[in-house]
Amino acid sequence: MVEHTMDVSVWLRKQLQEAHPDLLRAMVKEMAEAMMSADADAVCGAGYGERSPERVNRRNGYREREWDTRVGSIELAVPKLREGSYFPDWLLQPRRRAEQAFVSVIADAYLAGVSTRRVEKLVQQLGVERMSKSQVSRLAKSLDQIVEDFRSRPLDGAPYAYVTLDALVVKCREGGRTVNVCVVHAVGVNRDGFRESLGLDVVTSEDGAAWLAFLRSLVARGLSGVQLVTSDAHPGLVDAIAATLPGAAWQRCRTHFMRNLLTRVPKSAQSFVAAMVRTIFAQPDAEMVREQHARIVDQLETSFPDAAALLAEAETDLLAFTSFPKEHWRQLWSNNSLERLNKEIRRRTDVVGIFPDRAAIIRLVGAVLAEQNDEWAVASRRYMSVESIAKARTEPPADEPKEVIAIAAAA
Repeated sequence: MVEHTMDVSVWLRKQLQEAHPDLLRAMVKEMAEAMMSADADAVCGAGYGERSPERVNRRNGYREREWDTRVGSIELAVPKLREGSYFPDWLLQPRRRAEQAFVSVIADAYLAGVSTRRVEKLVQQLGVERMSKSQVSRLAKSLDQIVEDFRSRPLDGAPYAYVTLDALVVKCREGGRTVNVCVVHAVGVNRDGFRESLGLDVVTSEDGAAWLAFLRSLVARGLSGVQLVTSDAHPGLVDAIAATLPGAAWQRCRTHFMRNLLTRVPKSAQSFVAAMVRTIFAQPDAEMVREQHARIVDQLETSFPDAAALLAEAETDLLAFTSFPKEHWRQLWSNNSLERLNKEIRRRTDVVGIFPDRAAIIRLVGAVLAEQNDEWAVASRRYMSVESIAKARTEPPADEPKEVIAIAAAA
């Protein structure tokens, strides 16, 4: 009698190689989710639904996360925890999409013939020159769909008590010329106290019509409950906020305002004046902030009347943050919270230099924002506590009613 033996590993490898891609994705998905579930149970100190004195946390449903694999993109159900957050960094690679988008845009620029010397060097380092036009097209199409899904997703974290708006200028090829266009984007604090990238668009200029269209698109997707918008004094923005977010106040970014103010002061006195103005924001309560503002205006009047006039005129917009909980002031009075994000965007856009078209801008910036949004969603700490966010929505200001820009716009 002849014994038939088989190497199980060889047989399994053969079955996997011949299997349909859908079957492979299903198998990989099931295995990855089982591993994450076991890992989350270990973090909690007990199995799902298990009673144990060693339990330190509890599971709280799932959130979807796209995972790029050799068998295609897989939608994973990543466990959520009742307290804190869970992110399987041993499995998922952060910023994968952003790096793919970067390569895609570099390749687009190279093939379109609008690349700079820095792009030429990067093309060689990345091996992009070996990519065919069809490969670049497939990569771009895949990434564009991911970014479009991100840009058009429902904003279901409302109410977004606080929203920050910003704009970046980049160069783009249009009609055979190199022109400046603006990337406008918004970040909000959702009802759970986490930051969320709300959306982006590429516009010809930062005028009122562009801001109005952008804000309307956010409202159509679910943006609501906004109490305060922080931004630079972009032309037409205040009217656009009043038209789309009735009842929201506007906080003028103190950092941008300070730069503007110091242009009205001799260079030799700028450090002194800046230190004086900063004392306004160092006061312990809203009443003392306003009193200090009045004192600084008076002190500047004699030597720097232009600066004093500008500071006096900006009082309402510059001190809007005082109508909100004290623990939020530092996050509200400027756009500085977006500094790291803007640097991440600039790090890539500066290398590209000139984008081949607007779609390439949206692909790259959108991928960066989508990755940042994922990181914020699983942050170990909330940006603001749920209790303080609720207080911002329900408690009236301690000293006086908020200045509502809708009223100012109607006047």
